[in-house]
Parts: sequence; structure tokens; C-alpha cells
Amino acid sequence: MSETSWSERLFGGFRKTSERLSTNLTGVVGTARLDDATLDDVEDALILSDLGPSAAARIRARLAEKRFGLEISERELKEAVAEEIAAILRPVAKPLEIVAFPRPQVILVIGVNGSGKTTTIAKLAHWLQEEDYNVMLAAGDTFRAAAIGQLATWAERIGAPIVRGPEGGDPASIVFDGVKAATEQGIDALVVDTAGRLQNKRELMDELAKIRRVLGRLNPEAPHDVVLVLDATNGQNALSQIDVFREVAGVTGLIMTKLDGTARGGVLVAAAEQYGLPIHAIGVGEKIDDLRPFDPDLVARVIAGVA
Repeated sequence: MSETSWSERLFGGFRKTSERLSTNLTGVVGTARLDDATLDDVEDALILSDLGPSAAARIRARLAEKRFGLEISERELKEAVAEEIAAILRPVAKPLEIVAFPRPQVILVIGVNGSGKTTTIAKLAHWLQEEDYNVMLAAGDTFRAAAIGQLATWAERIGAPIVRGPEGGDPASIVFDGVKAATEQGIDALVVDTAGRLQNKRELMDELAKIRRVLGRLNPEAPHDVVLVLDATNGQNALSQIDVFREVAGVTGLIMTKLDGTARGGVLVAAAEQYGLPIHAIGVGEKIDDLRPFDPDLVARVIAGVA
């Protein structure tokens, strides 16, 4: 996929978010002075676009600091908003890098069921393959037979080896077997699927703690990454998932999925402002190459509706 078509798809995916922001800004300015009333409207529009109150207040303060009392057009306002959104996003834009030595780099992928976790694992594995890394998958979500089968299908599709076990099997044993196999085969990255159920937080916490203990026996540095997959359509509810999984699993980075067709893409900004966790990638679409590194400047312009 060319970079141009990716950008077009990103704009298409975020269109509902940018349209919501534009709608909420309509009538804010034609060309007018940036006064308190206008700034109030801008702040409200940002909150309604799921950027969250903290990020909205920060953007308002920066606009006031730079432009208060000056004439500004609607286009200039959107450009200024885009720049302030980018300033929040730039510090967290960090691609997932394979740097572990000795190999493999163990990447635990976590997230609630329905977040697109298993599909994202396949996309992430494909992305790493495109970067010339050898990748192995481990089907650690043994709670659902469908998850094991889905990951196996993806593994076959992208030509990646997979370690799997029976439904209801011990996830820690599968991860152990995965690390052992990956080490023996000279694999660069082992990407591990994990259970996504949150109904019993203690059970999930214990399961992930056991996985960590087992990994520690094989490689004290593992897991090297704990990546939380978030569904953008959940809006502000995605933030509560960050809270839970940080407590349960020690999240080290985020991937945001399902940005196509949602009006809640602004939650990326809220997550960056509130948690400061690295955002490794975003997903727009269902195709295998629809996961890309997070580009803060492009996403900021898309959210603000600046083509």
C-alpha cells in the first residue's frame, strides 16, 4: 500500500472524528478575535470529540497563550489545534523495536475480547516480517478455542510458525514452549496472545503473573514488551481499560485499532495526555497491512480536519 493511499485511508477512517470536531466548531469563528467565549467553545468541542478534559484544557491554554485577542480564521484555528494535538502526541510516538539480546524478544499482547487483539497480532507479526525479522506466534489465549483457531489460521496465512495447545490448557506452559522453540530456531520475535477476559480480574492477574514467572526462568528480561490493544470505538471507556491492564499486566505500550469509521479517534490524545504510554501503531482497516507506525503529526491533522 502506498503512503498516499494509507494517508487517504487514515483521513477516511478519522473522518467521523474530524467531522464531529468541525461540527462542534461551526460558528465558533468566521474570522474573529480569539476571546474567552471562543476558547470556551473550542474546549467544549475538543471534549465532545473524546480528547478528554485534560487535553482540551491544555490545548485551550496554549491557544490562549499564543493567540489570545488576535484575529483568527476557522482554518487557522484548526491548524493551531492540530499543532497543539501533535505536541501532545509526539512524545508518545514510539515504534516497537526489536532490540532484545539474546533473542527472542518476547511481546505479550493483551486486551479485552473483541478489541481486535488476535487480528492485530497477525498484523504486527506481518509488519515485523516486512522489517526482515523472523517471527513466531504463541496461542496463549487458551480460554477460547476460537482464539486458538483464529491465530493458527493467521499464522498459516502469513507463513509464521505457531506454538499452540488444547483449549483450557495452561497458558504459561505454552509460552514456555514458545520461548524454548523460538530460542532453538533463532527466532527474533515471539508474539504471544493472552486471555482477554476481565470478568475475573484476579484470575487474569494470577495467570499473567505465572506467565511472567515462567518467562523469567528462561530469560530474566522477558517479557520485553506488554502491548495493550485498544478498540477506538470504545472512546473514553478505553481509558479505563488502560487503568485495569496497567495494574494487571504492567503495560509498556499501546496499539489502537478500529479507527476506521469511529467518531472517537480523539481518545488517542486523551490516552497520550493521561498516561504517556508509547503508542506503537494504529490500525485502520481489516487488511494484513493496515497496521502502521503511529505518525503523530499526520494523526493530529486528521483529527483537526486539516487536509
